[in-house]
Amino acid sequence: MSTLVLPSATTEHTDRGPLDKHGLAALIARDIPRGSYVNLGIGQPTLVADHLDPGSGVVLHTENGMLNMGPAAHGDEVDPDLTNAGKVPVTELPGAAYFHHADSFAMMRGGHLDVCVLGAYQVAANGDLANWHTGAPDAIPAVGGAMDLAIGAKDVLVMMTLFSKDGTSKLVEACTYP
Repeated sequence: MSTLVLPSATTEHTDRGPLDKHGLAALIARDIPRGSYVNLGIGQPTLVADHLDPGSGVVLHTENGMLNMGPAAHGDEVDPDLTNAGKVPVTELPGAAYFHHADSFAMMRGGHLDVCVLGAYQVAANGDLANWHTGAPDAIPAVGGAMDLAIGAKDVLVMMTLFSKDGTSKLVEACTYP
């Protein structure tokens, strides 16, 4: 497994400033190999679905039991029973399949996904990823499938801002969060 962190030179340009979350999502979508089986983490990574080339053959997997998820649903497309793992309404693409949550995790843990795109609080120089809790005593941990994805996917892409709200770098020598 490899962890890819996009360097600031890729996402920032002095003539236009840093990319917004949609710009980052488009950049990541472009880098996903054609025909890959991909899981998009909760939050910003779900935006990648909206930027995939329809002819790419990329098959999106959801933690809650769907293959061939499409982009976010809007207006009349919204079906309250059709959501991604973050409970965001999504569309389905032709050939979509549904299955039990346990089977979804078996796909994740069994190495059947080519790529996952995860958010992160910190990424260390050695590739360690802190993405489920900040360690703050009052924070609610968001333990879910991210740990299974980080170990089970063949490649891990991290989509995050480079700095926290207080200006602290999220690229660190060693993770201080769990």
